Amino acid sequence: MLGKHYIHPFKEPMLSLSNAPHNGGLFKANGFFFMKVHKNYNGNYKEDCLNFEKQNGLENFVGFMTAADIPKVLAHAKSGRVEAYITAGITNPAIAGDDPPPWKPGTINIALIIHEGLTIGALANAIMTATEAKTYTLLKLGYNATGTTSDGIGVFAYEGSEEWAGTATEIGMSIGKVVRKALEDSIKKWEKIKD
Repeated sequence: MLGKHYIHPFKEPMLSLSNAPHNGGLFKANGFFFMKVHKNYNGNYKEDCLNFEKQNGLENFVGFMTAADIPKVLAHAKSGRVEAYITAGITNPAIAGDDPPPWKPGTINIALIIHEGLTIGALANAIMTATEAKTYTLLKLGYNATGTTSDGIGVFAYEGSEEWAGTATEIGMSIGKVVRKALEDSIKKWEKIKD
């Protein structure tokens, strides 16, 4: 934790697949960060993330942004060889395929670390499994939503030959467990402090 932000370095570079605003897509990452922004933020996210990385002496990190109070909502869970770090703010819940609600700041960020060697296809499979677990958790907690309008997800693993990370696999079961646990913890923390 770095004040209002969270920085997580890896012991060695990991393959990353994400929709992160900083170094998103397929990337070789040295770590990731959750960067706190103002709830009415509308700046140059590419420039601001790059500056954040430089100011903190980081290189080749994947960066996520959130208006949530990171130290108060960050949740972590571990199962087997899988870890999840999640921050949740649910001010703009939405259902995929429905017209989006009026925009409000609010994001669920999921960083999933898999201490296994995965193919790129398995990284994509892991994102699918994590998203299913996220949606289930929201519905279970009473949110009529599949996510928020600005969710972020990143999956980090070593390059390897494991081809699958769906719900029938050991990795997939661990993904489901950690996402459900950490997201529920984070949402409950957020509900206590929301405006």
